[in-house]
Amino acid sequence: MPRDANVGEKFARLVEIMEQLRGENGCPWDRKQTHESLRQYLLEETYEVLESIDEGEAAALKEELGDLLLQIVFHAQIASESQRFNMSDVIEAISAKLIRRHPNVFGQAEIHTAEEQAINWEKLKREEGKSSVLDGVPKALSGLLRALRIQQKAAAVGFDWPQAEPVWQKIAEEIEELREVADQESHERLEEEFGDLLFSLVNVSRFLGVNPEDALRKTTEKFIRRFQEIEKEYRANQRELTEASLEELDEAWERAKRGERKG
Repeated sequence: MPRDANVGEKFARLVEIMEQLRGENGCPWDRKQTHESLRQYLLEETYEVLESIDEGEAAALKEELGDLLLQIVFHAQIASESQRFNMSDVIEAISAKLIRRHPNVFGQAEIHTAEEQAINWEKLKREEGKSSVLDGVPKALSGLLRALRIQQKAAAVGFDWPQAEPVWQKIAEEIEELREVADQESHERLEEEFGDLLFSLVNVSRFLGVNPEDALRKTTEKFIRRFQEIEKEYRANQRELTEASLEELDEAWERAKRGERKG
């Protein structure tokens, strides 16, 4: 799809609309918002973008990206009202960062693979003043995604297994350790061992090229679909799930699985 020659004008119009909404005669709700009050909406819009990607619907993705972009423009407008920075500063900062961190594209550096670029990216970040390789991973990320990003950053400087086999062995060890403490140790120790197992599973996900957050989200959605099929079946037969035995529910689950495969 060719680049829209008018994209700059359209973006400027969006910024103007946001200014008007926040202006003296603007929308009372928009004028009331702060960076803090908008936090939940920024997170919600991000997850809605992810959901539209999972569904593979271009029209939905376009709409959700627009909603996410609105949140960015909203925050920039709030900041501009106290003369801290504006949308132009945001664009200038990210443009400069992209150029600075891609010397292979905008300079003379020789980088040929995504792995080499990941290593060079972390090197450049340290040169920009990062005190640790692990800096920059938000604490607000989900546990799985934060573990993945921490491991990726450590791997970028060579702190990693050379291949997947030792990671599989580590998972087996962690499962055994969890089983050992399951019935005899404190909750704190149990939580620690369970966390170790999850961390090892995230580790192997990197070697398999699987994002653990995406995988768990999709599996959860799959569970919801199949469980709701069971509910639908029991409603059609005027029965309650609580009346069914575990064997009956297991058979219904298998029927839901087979129906999903046929679909």
